[in-house]
Amino acid sequence: RRGAASSAPSGAAMAWRAAPRRLGAVLPLRRRGIASCIDPSAGLTEEQKEFQKVALDFATKEMAPHMAEWDEKEIFPVETMRKAAQLGFGGIYVKPDVGGSGLSRLDTSIIFEALSTGCTSTTAYMSIHNMCAWMIDTFGNEEQRRRFCPSLCSMEKFASYCLTEPGSGSDAASLLTSAKRKGDTYVLNGSKAFISGGGDTDLYLVMCRTGGPGPKGISCVVLEKGTPGLSFGKKEKKVGWNSQPTRAVIFEDCVVPVGNRLGAEGQGFSIAMKGLNGGRINIASCSLGAAHASVLLAQEHLTVRKQFGEPLANNQYLQFRLAEMATRLVAARLMVRSAARALQEEREDAAVLCSMAKLFATDECFAICNQALQMHGGYGYLKDYAVQQFVRDIRVHQILEGTNEVMRMIVARNLLQG
Repeated sequence: RRGAASSAPSGAAMAWRAAPRRLGAVLPLRRRGIASCIDPSAGLTEEQKEFQKVALDFATKEMAPHMAEWDEKEIFPVETMRKAAQLGFGGIYVKPDVGGSGLSRLDTSIIFEALSTGCTSTTAYMSIHNMCAWMIDTFGNEEQRRRFCPSLCSMEKFASYCLTEPGSGSDAASLLTSAKRKGDTYVLNGSKAFISGGGDTDLYLVMCRTGGPGPKGISCVVLEKGTPGLSFGKKEKKVGWNSQPTRAVIFEDCVVPVGNRLGAEGQGFSIAMKGLNGGRINIASCSLGAAHASVLLAQEHLTVRKQFGEPLANNQYLQFRLAEMATRLVAARLMVRSAARALQEEREDAAVLCSMAKLFATDECFAICNQALQMHGGYGYLKDYAVQQFVRDIRVHQILEGTNEVMRMIVARNLLQG
């Protein structure tokens, strides 16, 4: 799938230049170049620039024009994501022998940042789906890889990650969903909360307790939709992330073959955490895309909006704030890409660097989007303007894949134990 980039049209328009208004109309943004100091292609190889163009072009044409409608009507854009999978974005860092693109963690970050400029909510779900596919590819046996991964990479089927429970969020190792061994099966009982794609997806990677208390008693099983005893809660009403459904996932004497377990018994918590290392880079990358789009929207608004007889761009206070936004964006991008390289190289410090990058990027990028909304004044609070959707969609990134308070704990523990 590396060859997909070669068919990209040259000069692909940036997705944020088509920021959607209500029902798919487009904000009248002036066509201007991207300042070199915030150019997301700076420092990339030619190959990386090519698939970045492919992702940006897809975000422009297939996502941005529909972003507002997907949010307002809570549409899960299955067919659009399957089009993205045709470009290799369904299993970006899954091995090619089972349909993946075989790209690096840095490549993946670049792609998710680009796609997120078109619709952050949809891209964030795609990042979770990719994480699930990678977990099966990495920890599954050959039979499991070949049974599950091709349909995930093509996005014929979609996956959900099931770790959080109503009573165990940050303290994930205390989860209670049980899997009792009965012959060649496990019988699952319990529930998961806040599951992205829950009810609409086909495969569920479930962390469940097969042993005693603590992380060493947890295993990971793949559960297929339609399994007797599997049901779902009501669709949650959320502030953002409305293009992906969120539901509780409920298990009542749900029978799963032992052959659907990833890895050995007791390995599930380790599998879940290794998945989250990449997930943290992915969600930070989605934050970068939203922040970049918001910087450009703010830049455009300051140029065209006049107050007291002159453009807002002439106001030195607003100039300084815009400069701060750009500086924070570039700093966050550098940190995320550095952590992605460390994860790819399997360095000893990779997990803590992923936590640092997730903490810094999601905090800073939310501040950037929020400041961009403020610069729009009252217009920024209208759903006709894309900036408010970036603010709503990005806010949850400080909570999921491990809250930013947990990220601080991980970093502090590393420093104090070192």
